[in-house]
Amino acid sequence: FFQRHKRRQKAGQEVGPGMEQGADRIGSRESESLQKKQQFHLDLWFYFTVQNWILDFGRPIAMVSWFPLNKPSAGDYFHMAYNVITPFLLLKLIERSSKTLPRSAVYLCIITFVMGASIHLVGDSVNHRLVLSGYQLHLSVRENPIIKNLQPASLIDSFELLYYYDENLGHSMWYIPFFIILYVYFTGCFTNVREGGRTPLSSWLLLGPSALYYWYLVTEGQIFILFIFTFFAMQATVMHQKQKGLVPDSNGLFLFYSFGLALLLVSVWVACLWNDDVLRRRYPGIIYVPEPWSFYTLHVKGR
Repeated sequence: FFQRHKRRQKAGQEVGPGMEQGADRIGSRESESLQKKQQFHLDLWFYFTVQNWILDFGRPIAMVSWFPLNKPSAGDYFHMAYNVITPFLLLKLIERSSKTLPRSAVYLCIITFVMGASIHLVGDSVNHRLVLSGYQLHLSVRENPIIKNLQPASLIDSFELLYYYDENLGHSMWYIPFFIILYVYFTGCFTNVREGGRTPLSSWLLLGPSALYYWYLVTEGQIFILFIFTFFAMQATVMHQKQKGLVPDSNGLFLFYSFGLALLLVSVWVACLWNDDVLRRRYPGIIYVPEPWSFYTLHVKGR
């Protein structure tokens, strides 16, 4: 019995230090992985900004009139590329978040995003061809000169259905999962007070283009309620985490400042067009946020 006990003690002494060293190595790897996730993700934010400006914001510009109206234009192919690249970047963003999510929830958000963006692809493609034919975005479907005289009258109902898929259903399925993923990612961008609050120069350089793109999403997509709700949720999260002694890291600050600056741009945009009677009739209700392309067909294209 004593011999067996001694052998067990000897084996424990031999294995114990190795196990401790292995645990130290695992702990160091986890700390390095956490530190890497807390670093500013310049590559992802840069890719987001570039592809948003080229493939989404620049998409209507690429739909020039010399493309055949019955064939996809360069802007349509931009939209197709956006529908492929953006979900991939969102998945990479979630991978670098310190907050884990169920895979089924992430996949459901990505699938809904792709489906909504694809619905919008078809509706927006037809919409821009109607603009080239004289459609006025600052008027409703039935008020447009090229639509209201269609025969039979049931064709007008078909165009209203098309715009419902484009502006309501497509935008909702596109932007709701998009902002959910951004918010969930933001909730994982917190660290202690000593390590937080540091914003690199690269984040300041990307802040303006990123905020301007969010302004375009809010105004053109008519998603001010969703945007302001997400921003208020971010503010509530910051105050809640501050009570625990945590502050946003560089990625959280970049996302929070982008939303804040975008809200300021939306406020300036609405204030400048507050007394526009035509756009007021086009966008009735308590929340008045006119679309930039409606402003274009009303005040720029007519000239």
